[in-house]
Amino acid sequence: MITIIPAIDIIEGKCVRLTKGDFTLKKIYNEDSLQVARQYQSIGIKRLHVVDLDGARARKIINWKTLAAICEATNLAVDFGGGVQSDKDIRLAFDCGANQITAGSVAVNNRKMVLNWLETFGSDRIILGSDFKDKRIAVSGWQEGTNLDLLPFLVDYKEQGVKTTICTDVNRDGVLQGPNFEIYQLIKQEIPELELIASGGIHSIFDVEKLNEMNIDGVIIGKAIYENKISFDELEKFLC
Repeated sequence: MITIIPAIDIIEGKCVRLTKGDFTLKKIYNEDSLQVARQYQSIGIKRLHVVDLDGARARKIINWKTLAAICEATNLAVDFGGGVQSDKDIRLAFDCGANQITAGSVAVNNRKMVLNWLETFGSDRIILGSDFKDKRIAVSGWQEGTNLDLLPFLVDYKEQGVKTTICTDVNRDGVLQGPNFEIYQLIKQEIPELELIASGGIHSIFDVEKLNEMNIDGVIIGKAIYENKISFDELEKFLC
């Protein structure tokens, strides 16, 4: 059964969503991110994807107090990303209670450090963030492209011990037009042992059901929940 992982993206402590990573297209859904996290826990959600968007731009953790509040006040297993760019940052995230961190831009910009994190903290605690535009990796809060092809990037880190990746199609994120099923199917075929969490474009419960049929391990859902395209009742069958 696919794992449902709601997203809380944070700017100035508030729960927001962007469109295609564009900060000028910000929409605030709740002034209190902790309240949102508690609501998810109340319906049976077990895992939460928390992103510090301020941190992604600043290249250091900014909203650590919000992270700490969520981890302290709930029993949710939190994976945290956005601004985790140094040994100081990763220790801060774990000290605040994060169960896992997502290494995105830093996995491109400082491979040596990420490999050291895998050795120091263990592969169960380090998720590879593989955000992509047109099949190439994107970094710095999706504001910069790279020449790195998605699949070789995943294969390389899998060979270095990575067990899990969150794979986000930036062109689909926040636009509610459906996920990139083709890419996810390809990744599952080529690297079946890699735990794959799909992200970007989810717009209905039918998307979730199709990903489940494809044996995708997890799905991150953001705007579809906040815009009432997917109800808590519809998610219930996946929360057993």
